[in-house]
Amino acid sequence: MPSNEVKVPDIGDFKSVEVIEVLVKPGDTVAKEQSLITLESDKATMEIPSPGAGTVQSIKVKVGDKVAQGSPILVLDAATAEAPRKEEKLNQEIQPAKSGEYDCDVVVIGAGPGGYSAAFRAADLGLRTVLVERYPVLGGVCLNVGCIPSKALLHTASVIDAARGLADHGISFGEPKLDLAKLRAFKDKVVGKLTGGLAAMAKMRKVTVMTGVATFNSSHELVIEGKDKKTLRFANAIIAVGSQAAKLRLDGNELPSDPRIVDSTGALELKAVPKKMLIIGGGIIGLEMGTVYSTLGTRLDVVEMMDGLMLGADRDLVAVWQKMNAKRFDNVMLKTKTTKVEAAKEGLRVSFEEKPTQIYDAILVSVGRVPSGRNVGADKAGVAVDAKGFISVDSQMRTNVPNIYAIGDVAGNPMLAHKAVHEGHVAAEAAAGQKSHFDARVIPSVAYTDPEIAWVGVTEDEAKKAGTAIGVAKFPWSASGRAIANARDEGFTKLVFDTETHRVVGAAIVGTGAGDLISEMALAVEMGADATDIGKTIHPHPTTSESVGMAAELFEGVCTDMPPVRKK
Repeated sequence: MPSNEVKVPDIGDFKSVEVIEVLVKPGDTVAKEQSLITLESDKATMEIPSPGAGTVQSIKVKVGDKVAQGSPILVLDAATAEAPRKEEKLNQEIQPAKSGEYDCDVVVIGAGPGGYSAAFRAADLGLRTVLVERYPVLGGVCLNVGCIPSKALLHTASVIDAARGLADHGISFGEPKLDLAKLRAFKDKVVGKLTGGLAAMAKMRKVTVMTGVATFNSSHELVIEGKDKKTLRFANAIIAVGSQAAKLRLDGNELPSDPRIVDSTGALELKAVPKKMLIIGGGIIGLEMGTVYSTLGTRLDVVEMMDGLMLGADRDLVAVWQKMNAKRFDNVMLKTKTTKVEAAKEGLRVSFEEKPTQIYDAILVSVGRVPSGRNVGADKAGVAVDAKGFISVDSQMRTNVPNIYAIGDVAGNPMLAHKAVHEGHVAAEAAAGQKSHFDARVIPSVAYTDPEIAWVGVTEDEAKKAGTAIGVAKFPWSASGRAIANARDEGFTKLVFDTETHRVVGAAIVGTGAGDLISEMALAVEMGADATDIGKTIHPHPTTSESVGMAAELFEGVCTDMPPVRKK
């Protein structure tokens, strides 16, 4: 009797994945889509379904085997087996809806962290889900030209800086030899591993992915323009189109069109290492990228119209960063307006108010981001979009049109990927009829500079401006054994408490790994923990995480790792 060999289908960018469980045995009758084996990679655990119904004749794999696309799994009795499915592609065909029906239960527009999280959650809840993305890979700005590639380069920069610092420990290296092509390849490999994993998970969840630019035609219909033009009727939609880099205009004029003038996306391409770069805008994104270029050999200037860098973080945190990074900058121009940029053969000539004109080899424009709410034809669906491009939503992420939701950057500040992910889950659950609401007390923020700066909840500076009664405890890392051993004791951990209840309402950390440490404090605020709760939580020694518990002990006057508090 003829038989049908079942093979591992396309599982994305995975070449050798371990079999951790075989779910059937010879003689078993399996149904179409029934799971046959479970695979585990460093990114995800995935089950491989049967392409058709039939009886298992023999098993070709065992637990511990490594498999890839095309590896045989088992032999299925062809008498009852269906022909294997054709390999699914990103642009899967959707059968046209019959009159009065929808093509899908939910469509998600935009495949960044918020968008793909919403789509995957909707699929997990059993909704027929379509994910529309204008670019050929999933992940949005964050994975492709934002959070992830920038952190890959920042990691490289931190290793270079750490190696240089070992001279003080009696270990010296020669100056690093820079191979930009290999560095770009490393960054791209990091991105590819994550985006490939997303494509695999979309297939596993049977999320239909369509490539193209989506715009609303009505409150229940999208037009998707890719290689060809398609319409899609939907029951619910989730707008997750993110934001884009703000364009700088000087006296109403755009900057010259010159390859030496880049935004954060252009800076990540790392086409060259200029001798001298101007960063226009003193926010987090520009200073992160400045760190990378500085470590690779670029001298930096930064110009900012406001009176400080990294506004939003407490000034004492930024002061630690600024002191340690002063050597990277030739000029830090605060309360300074850029008035003119001219592209010349010898360089980019930049004029400032009340400052001398300077010549630069490159300019990084990093003056914030603007939401993309006006780029999806929301008005045709009746969705209200404000003048800035934000879309107002309720606690279920629902817009003024009941079946349309908005999440992430378009749904309001802060523009952070981790906020978008949680909002995406809420929107998907609400679309599925669940009573899910976005009610986070706090959302942490991190500057991935060196040292890192992280904060959550009420900041000391904003509390003082508002006249709010708070108590503050600051534990210096110069008293942290681990920080001293790491030769990185420049930072501190600061906790902000309600003076009456002693509950923690905010926290801020500056130092290596601050972004990882802040999560504990986000949980503490969410759970309503007080200083005693935090101080009596045993933290491992020696770690910089101990500074969190010790700061809480300082507030209660019981810290034995600092000089005794003088009695009043």
